[in-house]
Amino acid sequence: MTGSAGNLQDMVHAAKYDADVLLRVGVVGIGVMGSNHARVLADLAGVRLAGVADPDRKQREFVCGALGCPGYPDIDGLLAAGVDALTIAAPTHLHRDLAMKCIRQGVHVLVEKPIASSVEEGNTIIAGARAAGVTLMVGHVERFNPAVEAIKEAIRNEDILSIAITRVGPFPPRMSNVGVVIDLAVHDIDLIRWFTDSEIVEVQPQLSSAIAEREDIALLQFRTASGVLAHINTNWITPFKARNVTVATRKKYVMGDLLTRQVTECFGFQPDGSYSMRHLSVGHAEPLRSELQAFTGAIRDGKQPAVTGEEGVAGLAIAIRCLENKAVPPAASVRHAPRRLTG
Repeated sequence: MTGSAGNLQDMVHAAKYDADVLLRVGVVGIGVMGSNHARVLADLAGVRLAGVADPDRKQREFVCGALGCPGYPDIDGLLAAGVDALTIAAPTHLHRDLAMKCIRQGVHVLVEKPIASSVEEGNTIIAGARAAGVTLMVGHVERFNPAVEAIKEAIRNEDILSIAITRVGPFPPRMSNVGVVIDLAVHDIDLIRWFTDSEIVEVQPQLSSAIAEREDIALLQFRTASGVLAHINTNWITPFKARNVTVATRKKYVMGDLLTRQVTECFGFQPDGSYSMRHLSVGHAEPLRSELQAFTGAIRDGKQPAVTGEEGVAGLAIAIRCLENKAVPPAASVRHAPRRLTG
């Protein structure tokens, strides 16, 4: 819809979610991540935590007692109670069915990464949300890390040459049905696309299973349509957590620690090898709070969310390519200017 009709639709959407009216938002799946969603929503301006849903009675009672909200054994009870939006932090294989239940009832939805178990399931969610006219956002919380935001700003309009990301740590105490590529590397695949505003067109994965049934070591190399070389080192065998990003451009070298939130920029390179260095200003906001504020803001404004369903599917598709040990077929777009992505 375009022109005056489109403006009218935006006005109607905004009127429905007046700033003085609390958005009723619930959480489906209250493990570690979902519990944090509920905690933030319970204290988020303009929002009322409408309740949580999880089949684990003990966990449900604990979260409800701590936050003073209703609890339900399944999503049906939560939807019947009345909600404007839900965040889905249940296991990945449930994402499609849970999201579609919300969408069919006109409920806005934020789906934790990865958006679904497959590209096909992700596309089903996207198509459903588009047809129903509801907001669909994917929970790539790392984009809202203040250190990541500082890196993004530092390299804006720069000629990026390479990106290297390290995301390692010990084997997680929770057992999962996915390995490090889907659990960890998908964060950084998304960051590479976001930093470069370009599609990934070549993939060279090296995977290994040292102590787990699924891959617990992954060395992933990429090339974007814009010619950027990128590398992800991720594993579950390092005895400590590390989250580091380095970006080389023609004029800068930017280093960021995503845990300590320190970002350093090297610049002014001279023929004698000397250069200048400075620490960049980094905010202190909690990434999850910023993410949920962006989600509820998109609902109120009727605007495109910060991380679209299409972006979530694109990152998932690359992660799946890595697991299949197949390169992304070179595209004609490699020889042309890359398509801009939402930044």
